[in-house]
Amino acid sequence: MSVNGGDRDVSGPGPRYLPISDHGLIGDLRSVALVGMDGTIDWYCGSAFDAPSVFAAILDAERGGAFELAAAVPARTKQFYFPDTNVLITRFFTEDGVGEIQDFMPVGGEAAESERHRLIRRVVCVRGTIPFRARVAPRFDYGARPHTVRMTADAAVFDADGLALSLTATVPLTAEGPDVRADFKLAGGESAVFALDQVGADMALRGCPRAEAEAQFATTVAYWRRWLSASKYRGRWREMVHRSALTLKLLTYAPTGAIVAAPTTSLPEQIGGERNWDYRYVWVRDAAFCVYALLRLGFTGEAAEFMKFVTRHISPGDGKPSGPLQIMYGIDGRTDLPERELGHLEGYQGSAPVRIGNDAAEQLQLDIYGALIDSIYLYDKWAEPISSDQWDDVCALVDWVCAHWDQPDEGIWETRGGRKNFLYSRLMCWVAIERAIRMANRRGLPADLPRWSGCRDAIYRRIMTRGWSASRQAFVQYEGGDVLDASVLMMPLTKFVAPTDPKWLSTLDALTEELVSDSLVYRYDPVASPDGLRGDEGTFSICSFWYVEAMVHSGRVDEARLAFEKMLTYANHLGLYAEEISHTGEQQGNFPQAFTHLGLISAAFNLDRALG
Repeated sequence: MSVNGGDRDVSGPGPRYLPISDHGLIGDLRSVALVGMDGTIDWYCGSAFDAPSVFAAILDAERGGAFELAAAVPARTKQFYFPDTNVLITRFFTEDGVGEIQDFMPVGGEAAESERHRLIRRVVCVRGTIPFRARVAPRFDYGARPHTVRMTADAAVFDADGLALSLTATVPLTAEGPDVRADFKLAGGESAVFALDQVGADMALRGCPRAEAEAQFATTVAYWRRWLSASKYRGRWREMVHRSALTLKLLTYAPTGAIVAAPTTSLPEQIGGERNWDYRYVWVRDAAFCVYALLRLGFTGEAAEFMKFVTRHISPGDGKPSGPLQIMYGIDGRTDLPERELGHLEGYQGSAPVRIGNDAAEQLQLDIYGALIDSIYLYDKWAEPISSDQWDDVCALVDWVCAHWDQPDEGIWETRGGRKNFLYSRLMCWVAIERAIRMANRRGLPADLPRWSGCRDAIYRRIMTRGWSASRQAFVQYEGGDVLDASVLMMPLTKFVAPTDPKWLSTLDALTEELVSDSLVYRYDPVASPDGLRGDEGTFSICSFWYVEAMVHSGRVDEARLAFEKMLTYANHLGLYAEEISHTGEQQGNFPQAFTHLGLISAAFNLDRALG
């Protein structure tokens, strides 16, 4: 599948909200920006993923703020990534010429420069003559904090009581209330540069002439290409897999090794619904799965940095308990993530509430132990052996799981409808113990193997007896129930059950009949299994990739390949995915989603191997 496309007609007044999928992503391993196909940056938080937004028009077209930059005449637009990089190109095709915006956030340069959190927009007229217009309208602190504009000889400075940004440009800027405008015309071969920088006591104003922008462009391109060159993937879907890898890399926070679940908040799982959550944090589960996907491709550095994050902020020691672990952390390791609603923002297409923070941080989710210890096991196996202190941490975690695996929890889907004895939680507790036993045996590490083996076997028996529904002829969502859940697709993927076991094949058939629609997989039926929230949701994209993998392992390779190819058609024009897909094929939920992209990588890897 080619991901060098994307076509939009911007001849007349645009919609108040672009489709979520009509965006590309740029970033500097600290934060990101979403760039629409109309040339508008409508999401940007500046210094960090979870910092208050500067541009948030994607959550409120009027109050959110945006950086608009486009041809000033009717145009068609297309977007693509500069090959093998996270530099985004938006092209404008007009009657009188062709122009483009090259958007990027510099990486690979001096560490001190990274604190500028610079965003560069280079405008180039490729042929003919094109007039352009720009409007820079920051709205600090999610649009809640007013600011002033100060024009200097070389820049416009936006100041919001200590939060300051400078805008420098190679074309004249004009203040217009709290905003700044620029109108200019470029002929073939001519260019203009805009640079947005954070300024403060330790960061003086600085311009961005064309030569500097060119140099930072070259440095950034070289950085991304050098990083991607470490990939070991040579399979059939190299373009999509590498775009997913580049996206996962953009979701890493370089200062701490954290990996966020998604770089946005409150993009709705259903238009007009209330399922709007802040995903700009480190979910232990999501980040651990990311480590697996990146290790599969040969990227050991990101795994090593996440292991450092685990040691500093998650693992027992230094007074931290061995359980229950918090399910998510701030990118700096903080544990306090209070959830609140921003009532002054209308939400994407009116989908209120807009939330920041996430109360799910206080939930009990036992499955995260399995995801975490599995990632440590794979790191120990594929990257480098873990230290004696890290092994002591693993032992403490496994001992806690042995003592607490049989209690109800909120489960992987973070339901707000009460705790249950979820099968997936039991499954991943089994994984936690089983992978630790493997490490102990392979390296001869000290462990209470009789106790661990006994608990592992008890969990297995519990799942096989209480997690199996004779009436449904399937493994089900929770003990004693009859509701199907896509999370059980992980049973053969984790090597808990043989992929050709009759009970598993019967489960796979039941899931296919009830939860699968044209290769797309729903997590569960919220009517049959109330989750404490109103409204419906789309299909959950990582579940669709799990489905592909489960069919691969079960020998249904042709069906798996068709399902995988169908899933690729639901990507956006750049190969990016949100969390979910609506019944009409639209992307829904926070965007782009780490879960989905790591699922794509894993499915592609295993499907390639099966096809030979």
